[in-house]
Amino acid sequence: MPPWLAWAREIQSLCQTGLAFAGTRYETERYQRLTEIAAEIVAQHTRCSQATLARNFLAQPGYATAKIDVRGALVRDGRILLVQERMDERWCMPGGWADVGEIPSEMVAREVLEESGFEVTPRKVIGVFDANRGGKPLAFFHAYKIVFLCDITGGQPQAGDETMDVGFFGFDALPPLSQARTHARHLAEVQAHLQDPNRPAAFD
Repeated sequence: MPPWLAWAREIQSLCQTGLAFAGTRYETERYQRLTEIAAEIVAQHTRCSQATLARNFLAQPGYATAKIDVRGALVRDGRILLVQERMDERWCMPGGWADVGEIPSEMVAREVLEESGFEVTPRKVIGVFDANRGGKPLAFFHAYKIVFLCDITGGQPQAGDETMDVGFFGFDALPPLSQARTHARHLAEVQAHLQDPNRPAAFD
């Protein structure tokens, strides 16, 4: 991660938490100005609008913490299920951002059904990964990714509102990956768990 991104992320997260607990107008104004500076830093190194960045940063409420992304690994006859995202037309394991109020296993089962048409039962956690490190594309907001190995219990291939297509692929014949969602490291860990059912969950 380049230093400028690490600095901007830390400034933004400190300001977000500071705004949640600010007790005076003076504190609020100072944290808002520091948030604008974080936006300036990012805008200088990207094509993003400074004004849009500042609005997005200030829209994050409460104590700053990592977001959670869940993904379901479904393997049939040695081939893994991937869905084609409408956003970038690339492929990934089905899943998405965690919703408040749902437990992780229910969340991944719902996401898999919505994006692929398959009903599943989560069987084990493959790993908990830092979604912003390890060769993955840069992203401003910090996120963790939980990958579950799931058993197919019903349903049939069907794209959803956020997906264009659904298919099973050999691990050695993968389509172009949406790497912010599914990285080669995640798929390698899925393969390792298939080869060794007693393998413990990976984690960063």
